[in-house]
Amino acid sequence: MRVIRPGDTGAAVVEISAILTGLELLPTGPHPRYDQQVAHAVKTFQQRRGLSADGLVGPETWRALDAARWRFGSRPLHHSLSAPLVGDDVRALQERLLEIGYNAGRADGIYGPDTARAVAQFQREVGLVPDANCGPHTLAALGRLGRKVVGGSPQRLRETEKFRQSGPNLVGKTIVVDPGHGGGDTGVTAEHDGNTVTEADLVFDLAARLEGRLSAAGMRVHLTRGPRPAAPVDDPERAALANSLHADLLISLHIDSHPGPQADGVAAFHFGAATGVTSTVGERLAGLVQREIVIRTGLRNCGTHGKNWDLLRLTRMPAVRVEVGYLTSPTDRAKLIDPRFRDGVVDAIVAAVQRMYYPIEHDVPTGSIDVRELRALLRSTP
Repeated sequence: MRVIRPGDTGAAVVEISAILTGLELLPTGPHPRYDQQVAHAVKTFQQRRGLSADGLVGPETWRALDAARWRFGSRPLHHSLSAPLVGDDVRALQERLLEIGYNAGRADGIYGPDTARAVAQFQREVGLVPDANCGPHTLAALGRLGRKVVGGSPQRLRETEKFRQSGPNLVGKTIVVDPGHGGGDTGVTAEHDGNTVTEADLVFDLAARLEGRLSAAGMRVHLTRGPRPAAPVDDPERAALANSLHADLLISLHIDSHPGPQADGVAAFHFGAATGVTSTVGERLAGLVQREIVIRTGLRNCGTHGKNWDLLRLTRMPAVRVEVGYLTSPTDRAKLIDPRFRDGVVDAIVAAVQRMYYPIEHDVPTGSIDVRELRALLRSTP
């Protein structure tokens, strides 16, 4: 879809403003024109949903708006392989199943196979036909049961335990490294010493270096794109690739921009929605990556943040997006074009990945892991 922006008119604007009115973000509606009120409501919606608050309705914001129109019980829910149902009502169903002890997977608002299996299991155990569809009888049965899982969020408990059981060794684990942009989408661009520098090229170089380091440490590494893909790859496609590979981790690499050249530093993002659903393991990985990069490179610490971006929400494994500096900052740009600096960033990420697999009680201080020893240890292993 094309991006809907201030000043636009038409049926898409009417539908967007009608949804925002239903969410009580617009006082009156629908609006035939994308005016200032609509733009403000879109930004508010984006902030609440953990999206980039730019006031524009692109594919990601539209998918979130479309999901937000559905309330639990407002429609029958069913599992479809070709076009899975998506909506806030699906997320509410998933959260309900999780809290009464059924593994519906991550509460991502997508009626996928895990959700269907959980619904069918619940139906079977309460004496209903196990058709994996959530209609009036299933809704009524769900409302009669109290919470079973105690001691924390069910999804957090499952995710943490699954990761703990995978063991501390990197050898044999699968990681997807995602260099952002590409395929005609250059991302941020800047001029340096008469040459044009692009985000897409820099993050691919980082990804290729990271692929080499992690492979040397024994991991199976896959990139989501090559150096010159024929067409852009969107985030749902990147997430689908990682899911199809049954990856253990995903790390997405980007470089930020800002209208003011004073903005600089590194930030890391993990899945975290305003509803309280979050990836506990992803949050820990973001923290480790952030601290390792800061201490090893000297970039300003811009913190870690929960976001509801498609790439973080749709992946079935802990995923982190790292914004490695600002290409619009003269200070960061001078560092990023230096291959030795990029090597330092890669070493930081490798160290963070290794620390992820250490038991928390055996963790080591930030900046203390020598990644060369990881490679040496692997070579000396029979």
